[in-house]
Amino acid sequence: MKVLKFKFIPIPILPNLFFLILTTLFLTSCLDSHRDKLNRALADDGSVKRCRIQEIQERGRLVAITDMNTTDYFVFRGEPMGYQFEKLKMFADFLGVDLEIKLSNNLDEAFRKLDKGDADLIAMGITITLNGPDFVEFTDPIMQTRQMLVQRKPDNWRKMRSWDEIENALVRNPIDLAGKTVHVPKNSPFASRLKNLSEEIGQPVDIREERDRKTEQLVEAVANGELGYTVCNEHTALLFERMYPELDIRTAISFPQNLAWAVREDSDSLRVTINQWLREFNQSAASRFLIEKYFNSTRMAFMARSEYASYNQGKISAYDELLRNMSRKYNLDWRLVASLIYQESQFNPDARSWKGAFGLMQMMPATAAIFGIDTNSTATEQLEAGIRYIKALDRELPAEIKNPNERIKFILASYNVGIAHVYDARRLAEKNGHDPNVWSGNVDFYILNKSNPAYYRDSVVRYGYARGEETYNFVIEILARFEHYKNVIND
Repeated sequence: MKVLKFKFIPIPILPNLFFLILTTLFLTSCLDSHRDKLNRALADDGSVKRCRIQEIQERGRLVAITDMNTTDYFVFRGEPMGYQFEKLKMFADFLGVDLEIKLSNNLDEAFRKLDKGDADLIAMGITITLNGPDFVEFTDPIMQTRQMLVQRKPDNWRKMRSWDEIENALVRNPIDLAGKTVHVPKNSPFASRLKNLSEEIGQPVDIREERDRKTEQLVEAVANGELGYTVCNEHTALLFERMYPELDIRTAISFPQNLAWAVREDSDSLRVTINQWLREFNQSAASRFLIEKYFNSTRMAFMARSEYASYNQGKISAYDELLRNMSRKYNLDWRLVASLIYQESQFNPDARSWKGAFGLMQMMPATAAIFGIDTNSTATEQLEAGIRYIKALDRELPAEIKNPNERIKFILASYNVGIAHVYDARRLAEKNGHDPNVWSGNVDFYILNKSNPAYYRDSVVRYGYARGEETYNFVIEILARFEHYKNVIND
């Protein structure tokens, strides 16, 4: 089963890489016993419908809906990140399947997609309520939170003589929201809570539901004085407080509430599986690590305001516009090229590998010379040479590889290991009764095993040994990242 690998950006307040290694080893060592216990639990529960979890495992892919924001899911400097994303990734790894993310920043829309069968679950940190859609079941809680009022401190708060002066200018009792205007995203749990609050205090709160602005944008509008009040969950409010010191987020307008994932009511086996996994995961070091990383980190506040966070200006790198123009010229999707560059150099034009590859696209000196560049070439020259090389590989591959989605996999593999080794893998596939024109489930198996003497010494192999595992993962990781780029950046 293919398992995607992602590199996570380190957070300075956490101990160090040793902590991450220990966390990874802990999860790996527990995985088999965890699966055994889960299977026993499912077997013992005769009421559980097993079709959904079996379908996911047979499909080899978990499809989850989440939203793009400062904490749940985003791309930062080319790397997919987020609390919900990483948690989903760990759950998918536990199941032994890939993860596919679908975006929706509207909960009603997400519920409709779930009902239609477009996804297996919704991972948005949904408030557990008794009046949810009939077709939805909630998992056990993933965390608890409160809804907090977001308001701006007085303009001269730093010069005030005492904290009491600041306190007197702020709303501390939810009753005092009567008659005040609060802006929240349309159809959000915050709107529902404010409506209930109006009934509880017996006076109307002026609730303005915004269709086109998300929580982050409303919080920013409060911070710059455009709006008076908004509402967000406590864990994200703490992040916003670090981003905007002029904000106050200390007034709760709700009791603690449970947040959960949601599945369809006919997905009992998936819900049972998630709950079994959550019981152990929520007590683990990995769970504590994610909370620290996304809700208690000063670095996250910096990232949230960066132009390279996808929910802001949607920039992957400093080379986006150049890549757009160049890729258009050569009829390529610039986001695919960007994913390849991230894999090769993380957008560092001065990157050097131990093998001698250099620059943004990590071309070897001999190949680079063919396309007219060397280590002194500019970033623009490096990009154009790399894109021309991609197109050259496309021309060299046989026309029989007709499916464009499969063809791009052959191109990426050739970029990594060389087209000669890819031809070897095609010959091995054909000899063993597999389709030489289909990468996934066919040629990829033989490139993966090209470090195995039983394969690279075969009579049809002309170019011998290759580090096939690297190429196998190279294709998977670039295409997975490409999907994330397509999720968050419209071209």
